[in-house]
Amino acid sequence: MASSLQEQLLKAGLVSEQQVRQTKTKKRKKKRAGGEADSAEQRRAAQQAAAEKQARDRELNRQRDEEARRRAEVVAVWQMIRDNRIPRDGGDIAYNFTDGSALKRLYVNTEQQRGIVSGRLAIVRQDDFYQLIPADVARRVAEHDPALVVVLNTPDESGDGDDEYAEFKVPDDLMW
Repeated sequence: MASSLQEQLLKAGLVSEQQVRQTKTKKRKKKRAGGEADSAEQRRAAQQAAAEKQARDRELNRQRDEEARRRAEVVAVWQMIRDNRIPRDGGDIAYNFTDGSALKRLYVNTEQQRGIVSGRLAIVRQDDFYQLIPADVARRVAEHDPALVVVLNTPDESGDGDDEYAEFKVPDDLMW
């Protein structure tokens, strides 16, 4: 009872054995030809998916490399500050400066205060602390991250002959 329509038509005598074979052959050829077309489409789709995956992977690798480079740069700046910091032991003079909108105070000795005022020393922020470092190191730090350099005075080279008050220098380190 589970015979196919072809077998039923053959038993009823409505079709011949040769017609059934021809129909099966056509069906098989059509399936094979359609399968090749489908497999070509599948291959194209697979190649396109592989190309998209490679593009995504390249972008992710580029982002990872950029993040690793940025982290290495942050570590290098941190080490540069740590290696070149000047100890502030025995500082009895309060040097006031602003960090953003906050007024901060750093205790330094007389020589360090003169160095900050003259531009030979700079104050940089490292984590939550402030460090004294030489001005040339501060300039290198500023190349990587200018926000870390809090105080970097430029040496005053205003020796103009036209200035009538040139002989009356105003000190930057007035204590009130």
